[in-house]
Amino acid sequence: MDAHLCKLVDTAIAREEEAYRFYTELRERVSDPAARDAIQWVAGEEVRHKEFLVRYRAGEFGAGALRLSDVIATRIAEHMAEPERSAQMSSAEVFLTAAHRELRSHRFYTELAGQHATGEARDMLLKMANEELKHKEKMEYLYANTAFPQTSGG
Repeated sequence: MDAHLCKLVDTAIAREEEAYRFYTELRERVSDPAARDAIQWVAGEEVRHKEFLVRYRAGEFGAGALRLSDVIATRIAEHMAEPERSAQMSSAEVFLTAAHRELRSHRFYTELAGQHATGEARDMLLKMANEELKHKEKMEYLYANTAFPQTSGG
């Protein structure tokens, strides 16, 4: 791995570590057990991303590790204001905050990928952007189902 790509991966690792800290702190702001579990899940995903990046940097993966999967773009975070973080956030506010965090991460990786020509660095950055978009999708799903629960009337 060339020095430039290694530096990009190191930056990505640092961002994943920061994301884990963000979610660990956010988890402490909500009392609903289901919301706490969901935030713990996304924090675990950030750990999984860091582990992938560390192994990627070590040369353990080939090109097949960079496959992208389809994501459904609901675009809730793009149309809803991010809630202020407070000591007593509702579950819906926690999920929407998390969706905004994932959107920012997605944009970071996408914009960084756009600064690279086709190749390994661009592919890795686009994979990470896609992973963040999958998290955003999950958080938006949880937000929608928490903020607008199904009623018996349909």
